[in-house]
Amino acid sequence: MRQEKRYSEMTEQELWQEIAALQEKARKAEQMGIINEFAVLERKVQMARAYLLDPSQFKAGKIYEIDGAPGEYFKIDYLNGVFAWGYRLKGDGKEEALPISLLK
Repeated sequence: MRQEKRYSEMTEQELWQEIAALQEKARKAEQMGIINEFAVLERKVQMARAYLLDPSQFKAGKIYEIDGAPGEYFKIDYLNGVFAWGYRLKGDGKEEALPISLLK
């Protein structure tokens, strides 16, 4: 049994292949009505996409719209790897981490 590679260890090409495979699995799960599996696979796609981005393009103190959530905004307090830590504007004020691929 081969050990799965972490996204952080994958090349750009491997990440794109992983994203394509996950999107295909998500499409099948959606067609079969397996909503929870679809949601998990969509989150994995967002995680893999985060590793294709340059974290230095995201700045602490800046506000970004959340992709897939029109009108929802996220203020970054700090970055840790491909995660932006901060809070949602109009949210409950609790700190959370989002993959940078969800910020636009």
